[in-house]
Order: sequence, then C-alpha cells, then structure tokens
Amino acid sequence: MKPVAAILIAGLFLSAPLQAAELSVAVAANFTAPMQKIAAAFEKETGHKLALSFGSTGKFYAQIKNGAPVEVLFAADDETPARLEQEGQSVAGTRFTYAIGKLVLWSKHPGLVDGKGEVLRTGSFERIALADPKLAPYGAAAMQTLTQLGLADTLSSKFVQGENIGQAYQFVATQNAPLGFVALSQVYAEGRVTEGSAWIVPETLYEPIRQDALILAKGKDNTAAAELMRYLQGDAAKAVIRSYGYGL
Repeated sequence: MKPVAAILIAGLFLSAPLQAAELSVAVAANFTAPMQKIAAAFEKETGHKLALSFGSTGKFYAQIKNGAPVEVLFAADDETPARLEQEGQSVAGTRFTYAIGKLVLWSKHPGLVDGKGEVLRTGSFERIALADPKLAPYGAAAMQTLTQLGLADTLSSKFVQGENIGQAYQFVATQNAPLGFVALSQVYAEGRVTEGSAWIVPETLYEPIRQDALILAKGKDNTAAAELMRYLQGDAAKAVIRSYGYGL
C-alpha cells in the first residue's frame, strides 16, 4: 500500500469516532417502546449513541430547571416544552409536535372492559390505575375523561396513581389494579390492542395530547441533537410512531 493511501485510510478510521456523539435524551414514559425502536435505527444509521431516560414530563421539567444534563426532551404534552422555550431553556426554533397521543382504558383480563367503557359506571372493580394528573399529561387526560363522564368523584376512592404512565401501566399489567387508563401506545401494535380488553377513549372527552420535542440549551452544540430531530420527522420514524397508535 502506498504511504499516502495508508495515511488517508488511517485518517478515516481516526476521524469516524470523532464524528459520532453521545446525546442525553429525556423521553415521556408513554413513548418508551417506539423511542427504543427509533433509537436503535438512528444509532445504526448515524453512529451516534443515545442515552435515553424515561419518566414523567413533570419530573423531567423539574430536573431540567435544576440543571440536569438533558440535551433533548420528548414530552407528553406541548405545554412543558413551550414553557421551557419561554424560559430560555431551549434552542429557539427546534420545538415540533412529534406525536398526538391517545388514551385507552385497558385491562389484562379479556372481556372486563367493554367497547364503550360502561364498566366505569358499574364500578364492579376495587381499583383503577391512572398516572398522577399533576405530573403526567395522560393522567390529566384520564381525569378530564372521568369528569366529563361525571364519575371523577364516584371513583376517586378507587384510584391507584403512578408517578408516570409507565407506572400506571405496570399496575394493570401486574394485575395490582384490574383496569386503568394508559397510553394506547403501551398496549397497541400492528393495528390492534395486543392483549386483554380495552376501550379507546373518544378524543372528545379529553384535551388533545399533543406531544412536543425540542433541543434544550445543553444540547445546543451537539450535532446529534439536530440530526435526531430531523430523523424523527422522516418517513421511517413516522411509520414507527403510527404503528403504536399515535396520530401525527
């Protein structure tokens, strides 16, 4: 091999790792499964590494305000990213809606939840799980639904609250609660609810769950942040998002 060619090839190998970056990404719990799939494809395509954290949007907001080294946020609402934008905690012009979430009343037991949610009126259950409405937008949507149905006060003594929608889902999945309000994305794949019984809550019963993402101030100089945002708006990522029941 000629010396010049050897130097060029060595340069390519040396420069490749320098182009890859690690990115700290906070992700709303409802988006766990699609984000894991999207992250794997993104890392394979770009060489970047995503350090993913999953949890409640309200808790992430508090952590970001306290200086947590989060570079990108995928929230479960649009209000929190807008607030961070107004407070100067983000890179201007990077916020966009990556998904529109849907709420579902779900049970692991086949036949327990009917297609119209009438089981809520019967009250024939000891516990019903939901996410903390003060921290989690899906919890707020559950409370809005129960309020619209006139059942919020009636069922309040049966509430089992999770800090985020992931914990609410676990209550139902482990049958610590026979049913609960969860994100459709947690129980949906390939066009159907994967197990148990469910009532997909009409979107007229709760405010739209517009889920926004944005680059935070700490991610301003990380090239992987802008690349991830572009990737999420591409056809491959959108196909994954739709496959979990989200609107776009």
